[in-house]
Amino acid sequence: MGWSVVRPTGLTHHRKEYSIKGYTLITPLAGYATYLLDMQGHIVHEWKHNFILPLFAKLLPNGNLMVIGTHKSLSPPHQPSSERTSHSLGNHVRQLGGAASTLQELDWDGNLIWSYDNPFIHHDFCRLDNGNTLIPEWVALPDEISHKVKGGRKRPRKQIPPMLGDDIIEVDMTGNTISRWETWKLFDPRKDPICPLESRSEWTHLNSVDQQSNGDIVISCRINHRIAIIDRQSKQFIWKYGEGILGHQHHATALANGNVQVFDNGLHTHDLPTSRVIEINPRTNDIEWQYNAVPKTQFFSAHLSGVQRLAHGNVLICEGTGGRILEISHTGDPVWEWISPFLHEMPNYGVINWLYRAYRYNLDHPAFSDKCLEGQAYGNLNREYGLSK
Repeated sequence: MGWSVVRPTGLTHHRKEYSIKGYTLITPLAGYATYLLDMQGHIVHEWKHNFILPLFAKLLPNGNLMVIGTHKSLSPPHQPSSERTSHSLGNHVRQLGGAASTLQELDWDGNLIWSYDNPFIHHDFCRLDNGNTLIPEWVALPDEISHKVKGGRKRPRKQIPPMLGDDIIEVDMTGNTISRWETWKLFDPRKDPICPLESRSEWTHLNSVDQQSNGDIVISCRINHRIAIIDRQSKQFIWKYGEGILGHQHHATALANGNVQVFDNGLHTHDLPTSRVIEINPRTNDIEWQYNAVPKTQFFSAHLSGVQRLAHGNVLICEGTGGRILEISHTGDPVWEWISPFLHEMPNYGVINWLYRAYRYNLDHPAFSDKCLEGQAYGNLNREYGLSK
């Protein structure tokens, strides 16, 4: 997205008759809080994260908030669950995008209900109906595997950390790992190579995990341009997609019709880099629906970003590096737009207002039951960020 030096922030567009009413959850990468926005773009609730640097958060069906982030101390809390990963990799993984060290469940008032600490978890989580949670975990690949992986930029011969792959772990409410899916055993070192412009520090960079209604697991792996479905029981791929089609995509999610929706960032593709949202039928590999902006080149986020399917076919898009949340109808018409005013000075990037993801929740969500959600309660905060009218 082009960034005008005088562009407005907050709510910039709203076609009330076509938008899906609810509250939008954001966690700016520029701060230490998660915010709930009403349809006017005003902050109506805040969760402060005093001990972690949050990546993003979701509301759970029980009304609590779950947030993934990094301890401010950056010290590894305990041994990771995989024997292939050691503390010697701690500093290495902290330099990678999406790194985390804790997953926390908070009540409405920010009280800690549950937490899971592991310095090698990253990017995403999926709370299951049985109370367990799926989380990606970085693991060190065996040398015999990493040497076979094709692609990536050549590295100097000096001592370097081992190449990382991704497991998906299922942890219970006591923090025990009860199941593991080793995705690095499923990809082909030659047929699923690292993007030639990326580092060889990682093979796949798994950035999202979701579950289909039958329990199968949907994943997105950024730097080899792949999304896939893993059979929960056999722990094997039943579908893999993306070669020559996707470009460093994010947030592959299962839809109710069995299709998979993904934010295709469009980076390092053969054409001009433009982002899009696509819905793929895993049975046929057909793209059954997609959103491209008009003009196409004005919709682009090189990394981050997410997408959520709403009611009546509407779609909520988080264009991450532009800090923009856009709701569109199924025909691609913009019906709601909000631009983040939360700015932060970041080394090597300057001033940013990045958002990793955003979620819209219906008005009848259990979290909002008996709650007073009015912007006046956060008047000072809304005025500070120019969200008051």
